[in-house]
Amino acid sequence: MYQKSLAITYILWFFLGQIGIHRFYTGRVGTGILQLLLGISGWATTAILIGWIPLGFLWIWLFIDIFLIPGMCRHPK
Repeated sequence: MYQKSLAITYILWFFLGQIGIHRFYTGRVGTGILQLLLGISGWATTAILIGWIPLGFLWIWLFIDIFLIPGMCRHPK
């Protein structure tokens, strides 16, 4: 596989990270789907306060992704 662009991945992470687009871009479809589901279910249920729990997990995961993105770009799946 070809190496993915680090700049594009960080841009996708910054603007569309809460729906996992950066993970889809780097070939990590399974975890991209999980981030997508966490983001959608979290934002859909924030009105009843339950949504803040999945969003909290997602935001921690996205923070960790800041450091994982270079490896994901060097070794895309």
